[in-house]
Amino acid sequence: MIFQKRAHKILELLEAFGEIEIRQLAAEIDVSEVTVRRDLTTMAANGLLYRTHGGAMKLSELIRPVSFAHKAAVNIKAKDAICKRAAADIIDGDVIFIDCGSTAFRLCQFIKNKKIKVITNSLPVVNELQGSSITINLIGGEVDATRQAVHGTMAYEHIARYHASKAFLDADGITAEGLYAGSEHEASNTLAMASQSDCVYMLCDASKIGKTSYLKFNDLSLVNILITNYNGLEVTKFGSKGISVFSVTV
Repeated sequence: MIFQKRAHKILELLEAFGEIEIRQLAAEIDVSEVTVRRDLTTMAANGLLYRTHGGAMKLSELIRPVSFAHKAAVNIKAKDAICKRAAADIIDGDVIFIDCGSTAFRLCQFIKNKKIKVITNSLPVVNELQGSSITINLIGGEVDATRQAVHGTMAYEHIARYHASKAFLDADGITAEGLYAGSEHEASNTLAMASQSDCVYMLCDASKIGKTSYLKFNDLSLVNILITNYNGLEVTKFGSKGISVFSVTV
């Protein structure tokens, strides 16, 4: 099969699945993994896809910054297991917040058939949910091109106008001492959404557990439920702080 036909097939698979691993591509196209790696490198250089550590991720009109695409493509299996468990708690009629975190973004694929309202500051979330049965409310304000998220004073005022049954949030780090963010904007959005929600879910893969970051923005009283693939000693500490911890298997 010539390169052009392989490239066409790769793009079809990415359109169907969003992202795919090298070994899967090799099996689908019936070529070696070496050939797939070479094709992906060429296609990425031509702006046809995002090259991830173990495969590729499709391009989107809104998910252009490489930084977000790379974050979304890291620890995919863990993020998907976490978000699948989170989606099980979302029922028709719910109003939910979804923040701009790369883990929370993975929740979209599991909720598209639910009759719910989603309030978000994430442009990738809006893009992913378009055409689904979900009613989307995009928070207004200034767009951060790198994070592909809306921030600022107007965004916080927008959030304060709404009430949600559940919020699905992300953090750069979580320890027994508190929650950590990489910027004041991200922390402010998380706090605003949490304050307007009946139940706050924190979605964190194992790499976030026990990790600190630039800014400690709250203690663990902000969180009701933590969903993670981590099951080490920190889980007991979180439980002692009153958090319900749901551990998932990857």
